[in-house]
Amino acid sequence: MSRFVQPVPPPVDPYAGDGLLRSWLERHLGPGGHAAAKGRLADLAADVTGPLRAAHADAEAHPPTLVRYDPWGARIDRIDTSAGWQAQRAAAARHAVVALPYLPDARGTWGAAARVVQHALLHLYGPESATFSCPVAMADGAAALLSTPDVDATVRDTWLPRLISTDPATAITSGQWMTESQGGSDLGRSSTLGRPAADGSWRLTGEKWFCSAADAAMAVALARPEGAGRGSRVLAPFLVPRYAVDSPLADGAAPGAPAPGVTVHRLKDKLGTRALPTAEIGLRDAYALPLGDPAVPGLVRAMTLVVVTRVHNAAAAAGGMRRGLAYARAYAEARHVAGGPLVSSPLHRATLGTLAVDAAGAFALAGHAFALLGRVEVGADPEAAAELRIVAPLAKLATGRLAVSSASEYVESFGGAGYVEDTGVPRLLRDAQVLPIWEGTTNVLALDVLRALTREDAGTPLLSRLTAAVDLARPLSPVLADTLATAAAQLAETIAAVTVEPGAPAVLAGARGLALRLAYALTTSLLVEHAAWGDEQAELAARLWARRWLRHEEIAEDAHHHLDLLC
Repeated sequence: MSRFVQPVPPPVDPYAGDGLLRSWLERHLGPGGHAAAKGRLADLAADVTGPLRAAHADAEAHPPTLVRYDPWGARIDRIDTSAGWQAQRAAAARHAVVALPYLPDARGTWGAAARVVQHALLHLYGPESATFSCPVAMADGAAALLSTPDVDATVRDTWLPRLISTDPATAITSGQWMTESQGGSDLGRSSTLGRPAADGSWRLTGEKWFCSAADAAMAVALARPEGAGRGSRVLAPFLVPRYAVDSPLADGAAPGAPAPGVTVHRLKDKLGTRALPTAEIGLRDAYALPLGDPAVPGLVRAMTLVVVTRVHNAAAAAGGMRRGLAYARAYAEARHVAGGPLVSSPLHRATLGTLAVDAAGAFALAGHAFALLGRVEVGADPEAAAELRIVAPLAKLATGRLAVSSASEYVESFGGAGYVEDTGVPRLLRDAQVLPIWEGTTNVLALDVLRALTREDAGTPLLSRLTAAVDLARPLSPVLADTLATAAAQLAETIAAVTVEPGAPAVLAGARGLALRLAYALTTSLLVEHAAWGDEQAELAARLWARRWLRHEEIAEDAHHHLDLLC
């Protein structure tokens, strides 16, 4: 008897085969704007399904290594990465995954919606980038911070062009050195100290515990300026060159040598994101450049970076969910069970259809965050800024949790093969688990949402969007409209109650539940808006999302019947 080997077809083209992505671009960019983006998106999709998929596999198979000493015993702290990782780095630059929203021609073509196009690029690029999407996110955040008027023009002109270069030979990425072992998300306990030098630069001393993209050419680090006092508000962001070539303290150092005062203690052995170099780093009088005036409390400046990386996190979650769904669907069409293809099983169709509803909601939530970000950056839109203040943490926390639960289902949908490492399927779950953790856990972000509601009136723009969506939903489905109206009324009542005594134990204990309810209602409204524009898939997704997440009903039967429309 011959040995059976299950063929596994590749999923559909991630751009041409994603109807929701294409209709979203058509709506937000207009037909002309979408036409202008099609070539760029098709080129990236072709790379993703070809050389970048191979580069992704290579980077996963050959994780980074730390070389502490050269053959003669000199400390070098060199991080070696694979050819696949370097291919991902080059592709990110070549396809302008970071650069696009900063390029004058892109802003001239799409205006504020250049961020919408960038989100589409991330949606294609991120899921099989071996998590190079992480340094992409931090490079974008650093570029946004450097673009602010508070930053010295000389520093900006030296570093920003390198971050947004589309030439792989000159483009760099950035790390992010914020957390310390004793504090973690409690930045008020940060002990890294900065002291000024005579030439206007600074020297940083401290220990950073979780430094992603440790091979990047620079990092943005938080430090407490000398004499600044306690607490988190006074912390200031600094740019730390990673290599000696960018540090005036390292005259005569060899190319690629580490900057003086920067020590890589070890690389992290993580559950997932194994191709991404993440390190514990020590600073001893490390050369640094202030990003803004260190005498002015700087945590609010650093939040420019954090908002960008949070919306990137949401994009990574939504993109991973969509790609996982595509792989599971392709496998179901090839796998035969009980006399027919797995995709014909009503139960399996219901499972895939439910996952498709979640993927559609996550995409809309991430896409909305990017659209708001563009309006803030290009038009200085105050309404967009007010809404982004709460949408960024909501999008990050909700999509991160959805990504983990979906990834678990994708692994299960492959049966035993999903548990075998060299199929690549287990990576979906391992990598998804970082998404609810990086840039703030669900609880940390829920408390941030609570602060936004009680201190900054961030509930007002959110409730306004929900109310407007009720009217849009009425012609589509009276039941959907009533469901959304009920959710909006309940949320308005809850927000009013929590503002009375925001520090009460009951309010704090319920922050996670409130944040998730806000995110689920917001997602319903976003799907309704897209459905009202004329997208049939979004209309079905809105109906099923509202039933699943607002009314907590079982949607299996409808998900089974409408799988082909949903994905």
